[in-house]
Amino acid sequence: MVFEMKREVRQEDLDDLEHVNNVRYVQWIQDISKAHWEARAPQSIRDSVIWVVKQHKIEYRNAAKLGDTVLMKTHIDHSAGAISVRVVKMFDSKTKLPLLKSETQWCLLNKKTLKPMRISDEISSVFIQKTNS
Repeated sequence: MVFEMKREVRQEDLDDLEHVNNVRYVQWIQDISKAHWEARAPQSIRDSVIWVVKQHKIEYRNAAKLGDTVLMKTHIDHSAGAISVRVVKMFDSKTKLPLLKSETQWCLLNKKTLKPMRISDEISSVFIQKTNS
């Protein structure tokens, strides 16, 4: 299931080249990931587990500038064991040019012990598109 958000580029998002700073893109990857989790996962699950980043892989394609609106889309590509791979794609919402694509490995932890735990079917089902039979 794809989750979407938009951000308007502000002055504080820019680097010395007047493009969105790479650090800001990483923050936006985190922001949409968290928003997707909070929008889909029931509070009972969110109270017992926490996700931490194991690895980010980011491919930058085009630059966003002041005043641009960035369309962000995310989905879970696959999960195995305690690791879930989340894809985030960002686009210029007006021109539809791709800005970046990231793949992030997230590790699921027990919130109390902070030890990795296997992703249950209940948690996996949070991100599966439900269809009408």
